[in-house]
Parts: sequence; C-alpha cells; structure tokens
Amino acid sequence: MSEKKTKTPASPLSDFGTDDFEILEKKEVFRGYFRMDRYRLRHKLHAGGWSREFTREMFERGNACAVLPYDPLRDTVVLIEQFRIGAYAAGRHPWLIEIIAGIIEDGETPEQVAVRETQEECGCQVSDLVPISNYLASAGGTSECTVLFCGRVDSTNAEGIHGCDDEDEDIRVIVLSFEEAYSLVKSGVIANAAAVMSLFWLALNRADIRRKWT
Repeated sequence: MSEKKTKTPASPLSDFGTDDFEILEKKEVFRGYFRMDRYRLRHKLHAGGWSREFTREMFERGNACAVLPYDPLRDTVVLIEQFRIGAYAAGRHPWLIEIIAGIIEDGETPEQVAVRETQEECGCQVSDLVPISNYLASAGGTSECTVLFCGRVDSTNAEGIHGCDDEDEDIRVIVLSFEEAYSLVKSGVIANAAAVMSLFWLALNRADIRRKWT
C-alpha cells in the first residue's frame, strides 16, 4: 500500500488563498425564518491536486453580537434564560442560560447592537465595552460570525422578565456572582458557546477589568 507524503509547513497556516477553490454553483434551496443555500464546489488538497466536486448546504442567518454584562463593583454577571429549539433538538434541556445576544442588522455596528440588546433583554445600560472575540459559530454549515464583548453595567436593578413580544421572546434575568457563574460553566450547566467563551475570558482578565472599571 502506497502512502501519501506530505510536507510539514513552516507556518501553522497554509498558503492557500482565493485562487485555490472554485464555487461552481450557488443556489437558494429554502427561505423561511432563516435561509438555506446549496453550494457546488471543489478546492485544492493539502497533499496536492484538487478535490472532486461536492455539495454543501449553508445555513444563513446573518451575523450576531453577544455581550457578557459585568458589574465590576459587585463582581456580578447578568445572565438570561430562554427556550432554545436547537437545544431541544440536540436532546438537551431546552431552557438555556446565556449571555445577551442579537442579530446585527444592515447599517448597525456590533457596539450599537450590544448596547441595544442589553437594554432590551435585561434592562441594563452599558457604559463601556471591551472586545473579546469575533468567531465563526460553526463554519462547517453556517457563515454566521459572532462579535463578542464584555460590557460594564450596574446590576443593582437587573431582574424580571424581558424580551420583544413580536419576536416571541420570553427572557428571564439572572444575576450571579462571578464565582457562581463560573462554577456553572465548569459543571456544564452553562453550555451556550458565547457564554462559556466569555466567562472563561473573564476568568483570565477579571483582575485587569476590575482595575480598569473601578
């Protein structure tokens, strides 16, 4: 049996670029609350040559912004709980503990969305924002990118049920100490990607953030 020999790159990034793949066809196959496109494509292979032609469906919902509201004076985070059909379909508990999030509409900046959604979903005013990441949610099947922030808030009066009726939102506000929230990440109770990432980030940067914001 012959074995393919591959060259170990000097850099962890390959030198592939826009000339190394071909989109042969793009077709919209579904449009509802979200949209689904089908691509027919091929690309160069790491071992040399080209792949065969293949198809991939792409889930399109736009880009999103998410923000972890943090009160540096009280060392608390403001989280929310709401029903998620994806969690149900995955066999998980369908009410998830999350951070604030929303879709970035045309003409909006991520910062504007962070401020607006924090007010709508937990009733808090954001007085400062620190960027955490801009990541691909699941690049194998969706183009969605999420811009992630930590937002400075006063959590004193954060409570109650929030959300937009015309978007069928039913959002319960939860205020926890950082240590309580972080323990829920470590135990797996908090399993939402943006919440996990932002709380791990806060665990690494909390001392610096508290010095900066207090």
